[in-house]
Order: sequence, then structure tokens, then C-alpha cells
Amino acid sequence: MDERDELLELLRENARYSTADLARMTGLSADDVEDAIAELEAEGVIRGYRAIVDWESADREHVTAHVELNVTLDRETSYREIADRLAGFPEVSELRLVSGDYDFSLQVEAETMREVSRFVSDKVAPIPEITQTITHYVMETYKEGGHRFDDGDGDDRLSVTP
Repeated sequence: MDERDELLELLRENARYSTADLARMTGLSADDVEDAIAELEAEGVIRGYRAIVDWESADREHVTAHVELNVTLDRETSYREIADRLAGFPEVSELRLVSGDYDFSLQVEAETMREVSRFVSDKVAPIPEITQTITHYVMETYKEGGHRFDDGDGDDRLSVTP
């Protein structure tokens, strides 16, 4: 693994590591770390940084839904054009072209299930190339972005007997 890959892995683990922390963990100088991160950002390898929020702990209504989309393409329309249209909606937090039983995987976020439903029925389903939508509401999150959403009170130690 080269230095850039190591930096990427560390930033995925915790984007709040300081430059000094990253330098210590990689053996690079702080200036080299800053230069490498600036280069990765300029190249578009690093697209952003985000907080992973436990909405239940924040005591705020928040609904996440995964929507499967099937499309039928015509000669004038490409997957990229449909993706560009869908990505323009602020409710869409993630969008992927996938293999399998459906074409696109869409993650939608809103404050209520009604808002998600209205968004899918009023904005997504009417797109002419979209032939089917299937919405799955997230009922509980146990892990996101590599971070577990448990209470942390469990004792993970193995018992030791003499």
C-alpha cells in the first residue's frame, strides 16, 4: 500500500484526524500529509467529508429509504442522463447504477415517510424512462460508514478461566 492509499484508509476511518496524527501514523511529515491531501482533493479522489449521524440519539425525525429503480432506455437516453436528472434532487443522498434485478439504487432522506413517498411518486416515478420503483424504508441502523450504532455498554472481553 502506498502513502496515498494509507492516507485514504485513515481518512475513511476518521476524517477528523489532525495533520499531526496522520503524519505520525504514516511516517510522513506534516507538510507531506497536507500536500498529499490537497492533491487528492484537487484530483477529485476525495470528494468530501461527512459526519455520521445517529438521528435517534439526536432526537430528531429523519427517514432514510432505499429505492430500487428499473429503467427502459431509448436511443436518445443513457443511464448517465437519467442519473444526472436524479442526482439533481436534494432528497437524493446516494445514487448508484447497479447490477442485478434493478438498474439504480437510490437513497432518499427526508423528515417523514410521507415526504419520501411524495418525492418518489411525484418526482421520480414520472420520469418517462423509469418503469418501476420499489421503496424500502430503513427501520433501524446498526452500522453506517464502518461505525456501529450500539450503545457501547456491552462487554466485548473474552472470559478467562485459570
